[in-house]
Amino acid sequence: MPSPFPGMNPYLENRAYWSSIHHRLIVAIANDLAAKLNPKYFVAIEVRTYETAGEESTLVGIPDNLVVKGDETANLPKDSSVAVAAPPAQPITITVPIPEIIKEGYLEVKDIGSGEVITTLKILSPVNKKAGEGRNKYEAKRLKVLGILTNLVKIDLLRQGRSVVIFNNGFQSDYRVLVSRSKSRPKADLYAFNLPDKIPCFPLPLRDGDAEPIIDLKALLDRIYDEGFYGRIIDYHKEPIPAMSKTDAVWADNLLRQNGLR
Repeated sequence: MPSPFPGMNPYLENRAYWSSIHHRLIVAIANDLAAKLNPKYFVAIEVRTYETAGEESTLVGIPDNLVVKGDETANLPKDSSVAVAAPPAQPITITVPIPEIIKEGYLEVKDIGSGEVITTLKILSPVNKKAGEGRNKYEAKRLKVLGILTNLVKIDLLRQGRSVVIFNNGFQSDYRVLVSRSKSRPKADLYAFNLPDKIPCFPLPLRDGDAEPIIDLKALLDRIYDEGFYGRIIDYHKEPIPAMSKTDAVWADNLLRQNGLR
């Protein structure tokens, strides 16, 4: 059964599915581009590894609700009458962060002769869109790429989380695709679209004079949806995670009812 949504399927943004969707989409784009770029370029799938501990940082540290301080009685006067609570006789239950290793792929289009990176393509993940060291490292990497002669493509298919700074252009959208050509910076092409919209196709920037292949994200996502049997896994009677706006929820409810899914 094909995806019932004309554009991005909001149910695929659920973290229970997104890691798999992210991986499948990276591979699907790489496979789709391979023949189109041959014999001048090749597509390499690279991997970054993040260690997360909690919602706000990739560092393994002390959680917000557990603050360890030094002995505050050491600085009190000897005759201080301030009451100091004695430590409990029995241990108390606390929550400590459990590190999670996240590996995510991205693409590099390279020159076959020299191995030079011509274009970098990245699909954003939740760790890129939340505060913390993971986002800081992502921003540093992005700025480094923008400072060299490398084309950049950023795909944001997640409604939740802070939009990366480069996408802030004074208006809001659910999803975004940024195509930044090295020769045109600081100008870039931003494809912004919302949940009810179709996903726009966009070109993959290469060197001047070379034909730019078109990436059809919708077709690739539909293939992933079918091959992964997500139509059987997803319960469309429930609301997606993250939740939709009230307007989008009404629109989605009508759409799902028309397709016999509610």
